[in-house]
Amino acid sequence: MQFEVMRVKIIERLESRKLDLSIKRLFDFFASLILFIILLPVMIVISILIKAESEGPVIFRQKRIGYMGRPFTIFKFRTMVNNAENLFRLNVDKENLGSLVFQDKDDPRITKIGGFLRRTSLDELPQLVNVLIGNMTLVGPRPEIPAVADLYNDKQKLRLYIKPGVTGLAQVSGRGEIELDKTIEFDLEYIMNFSIWLDVEILFRTIRTVFKKEGAY
Repeated sequence: MQFEVMRVKIIERLESRKLDLSIKRLFDFFASLILFIILLPVMIVISILIKAESEGPVIFRQKRIGYMGRPFTIFKFRTMVNNAENLFRLNVDKENLGSLVFQDKDDPRITKIGGFLRRTSLDELPQLVNVLIGNMTLVGPRPEIPAVADLYNDKQKLRLYIKPGVTGLAQVSGRGEIELDKTIEFDLEYIMNFSIWLDVEILFRTIRTVFKKEGAY
């Protein structure tokens, strides 16, 4: 019953904020376009460094689960050796899903430049393209990998009622250090209270968190 009440509240909230969602999309498009143009020289340098250190593509493409469970391709700078996904399989089930924490500080597959990109979150700059395309937003829940999303319970699926973000309330509240259940709570809090001003606040908090390197690996 508690889940159904929460689901109805979220649906009603989103239905009543359609204009705000349209404004959010306009903000996302123009802000990400400006950021992409400004940061293009930085991305070119990063691309050269990645290519110089290891073989493989500069851009890492991966299937993620987005709005209402729809799959999409996310773009990131490659931070691991080529074909790294074949060297590791995520071992997770419904029993330990809620306590899942995304950390990789000791992962031997991460390259030297990749470690720097992850610590500074520069590996996520190509996601500006995802925002421009429209399958992501600047601020929203973390885009989930299919293996984890397939195990979501009904409450966890509620985070899919809004587009995934490059950053979000959960990310600035702990980055890679908080368990999935707590992440879900932050995501649902954001969905119920989102606004352009909250997005701007989270974006500034993201910059501060990145510079302080909190929870980054």
